[in-house]
Amino acid sequence: MADNEKQHWADLIAEQIIKERGKKTKYVCAAGITPSGTVHIGNFREIITVDLVSRALKERGKNARFIYSWDDYDRFRKVPKNMPKQELLQKYLGMPIVDTPDVFGCHKSYAEHLEKELEDSLPATGIKPEFIYQHKMYRACKYAEEIKYILNKKNEIKKVLDKYRKEPLPEDWFPIGVYCEKCKTDNTNVVEFDGNYNIKYECKCGYSNEIDFRKKGIVKLSWRADWPMRQHREKVDFEPAGKEHYQQPGGSRITANETYSVLYKDMKHPLDLKYDFVIVKGIGGKMSSSLGNVITLKSCLEIYEPEIVRFLFAGTRPNTEFAISFDLDVIKVYEDFDRLEKRYYNNEAYGKDKRIYELSCIKLTKKQPKRIGLRHLTMLVQIHKDIKKISKNKDVLKRAELARKWIEKYAPDEFKFKLHDKTPQEVIKRLDKKQKESLKLLKEKLEKKKFSEQELFNEFYEICKKVEINNAEFFKGAYLALIGKEKGPRLASFILAIGKEKAAKLLNEIR
Repeated sequence: MADNEKQHWADLIAEQIIKERGKKTKYVCAAGITPSGTVHIGNFREIITVDLVSRALKERGKNARFIYSWDDYDRFRKVPKNMPKQELLQKYLGMPIVDTPDVFGCHKSYAEHLEKELEDSLPATGIKPEFIYQHKMYRACKYAEEIKYILNKKNEIKKVLDKYRKEPLPEDWFPIGVYCEKCKTDNTNVVEFDGNYNIKYECKCGYSNEIDFRKKGIVKLSWRADWPMRQHREKVDFEPAGKEHYQQPGGSRITANETYSVLYKDMKHPLDLKYDFVIVKGIGGKMSSSLGNVITLKSCLEIYEPEIVRFLFAGTRPNTEFAISFDLDVIKVYEDFDRLEKRYYNNEAYGKDKRIYELSCIKLTKKQPKRIGLRHLTMLVQIHKDIKKISKNKDVLKRAELARKWIEKYAPDEFKFKLHDKTPQEVIKRLDKKQKESLKLLKEKLEKKKFSEQELFNEFYEICKKVEINNAEFFKGAYLALIGKEKGPRLASFILAIGKEKAAKLLNEIR
């Protein structure tokens, strides 16, 4: 088996970074997004990809810096369909996203609301990037020298972009936008650049002016120039991008890499990695912030433990599309993680499997964490109104809360039940003679003897033989007596979870 089949992809990338970028005192890994709409779990894939690679670098004794750019000085282009106050937001199209008001009324701006929504969720997953807010950088004129350099190199940039265009860019094209000092939009044209720091611009609103962009932070580099500029300034060694940035002809990552090579011949462009989409089972297709059909990291953390969120991404190669489920597959995901964890602590996990578990953990512990399977917990949280009765272990109780949330929001109806306080007469009337006889016999057994789950399960079939009742009819009768439904959780474990005494008391109602 080839070495790259034995190693985890994050380790392979870390080794590639070290090899290709050479010996450095610090390696910079970057990610970022424009907060134009809800930052969804698909966007999180870029974040955790960088986190996993950064961790792999650190575990090799390297100093790794993880920076995350909020491109909140981009223009507000489109109102997402899932946002309130659509008409209000329409008025801010063309203005900086950071100047768009928060339609939820709890933050300084629309951009900040979306940023904090993600930032507040990330620490739970053990991810703590260094955030860079681009509106602060641009408005403080931090990029003045870079803007001057790029404006003087506009013809070289134009050649790169024109290779992929049906019609070449006009000769008077400039790789910048200017936010009008009067109407605040970027519906402007640059009409003159003096080769240093002064530009003249005109706006569709009729306003025009000449400014020094060292003193007025209203100039913003266009995306395809801005990206390589910041990568060079921040000395980025690794930055992944979604597969849409690689689409031909002239995908933005392809042209960014080429532009970087043209502008900065002293350094190779950062290593990149194409990652695929994350879909949500039940939604179908690619999530879209503009369409509003999104699931956030916060939504996932209402159902999945942080380690299991990490497990989903660490266990899948970035260039592979996968789905995050909120249906019955949730139970399978938990079971897969629990099995891997058990193998890890029994020294039975090897190679990539071992590494997947290590990278899934926020902090590895010497002893195996105490777990109760999610399937069993979904039963226990419906039996006990106070989940503290389930366990004294904090980790178990946290998982129990997630199980309860899943039952409330996503579980199919057949998974939900309510334990009777007293078996209703209308339920008893639905039971036939053999069902009643078998349940009375079960009650007597429960009153006389202690059972393990397997012993109780075996007892069910002994009762069925004795009463000569079909197995399915026996189980149907038991579930009707206990929860008023024809199906339910695994009966033996259910009765033991309820308690033999309580189960016997309910069955005693049957006459």
